[in-house]
Amino acid sequence: MAIKVFGNLPELYFDMLSIIIPTLNEEKYLPRLLEAIKGQDFFDYEIIVSDGGSSDQTVMIANKFSARVVIDGRIKHPSTQRNNGMAIAQGEIFLFLDADSVIEPGFLKIADKQFREKKLTAAGFYLVFNPNRWYYNFYSFISNAICLVKQLTAYPAAVGAGMMVSRSAYEKIGGFDVEVTLAEDYDYCARLSKIGKFRMIKGCRLLYSSRRLEKEGFWRTGWKWFKMGVFTFSHRKIKKQIVKYDFGKF
Repeated sequence: MAIKVFGNLPELYFDMLSIIIPTLNEEKYLPRLLEAIKGQDFFDYEIIVSDGGSSDQTVMIANKFSARVVIDGRIKHPSTQRNNGMAIAQGEIFLFLDADSVIEPGFLKIADKQFREKKLTAAGFYLVFNPNRWYYNFYSFISNAICLVKQLTAYPAAVGAGMMVSRSAYEKIGGFDVEVTLAEDYDYCARLSKIGKFRMIKGCRLLYSSRRLEKEGFWRTGWKWFKMGVFTFSHRKIKKQIVKYDFGKF
């Protein structure tokens, strides 16, 4: 299946935010995110839905919300879909959001302002699970603490469900490494930190989907995250499927 792009290819770049959303069969969750974006008090952005060949109404929903759409069903992985989105983006700053994430009111204005004022190359967001349960806070606390500490090191970390990167950084190092099968977001952060300043954005939280926890359970999901963490803390790229962590199956 060849790449299909709906909407004009970029001829000029603009000083705006390109919001890139990788999707695969996300008709249930995508409308919630797109509505949250449209409800922001910030309007200098474009929305790009980069689809991996959905068999449901995902693309139709994206078109309904006037998003630019690129479809490539040859490789179904967030890295490929994010890279395809970056390839057609017209903004100077890229914001990656997963289709099952949600952003709070004021999120875009705060994120854009801090990214520019702090002259960042890349950035991540602190998260809270959505919907949340009190015991999910154990995982969000660990994740946020790790990101807080590692932002000052050569190996910062952020979840791919909410990341920002400048166009200039993208042009220097390219996109996500498609050979990294898991924790590609951590690998990308580490590479970005070598060419510029990485920080966590303060004052706005990413509402991170808890659907994997809800479906697979608290302990099973935690075990998968732990196994991936062993690799990332030892600065190793995960190039094999050490755990079952499918894209578009939740």
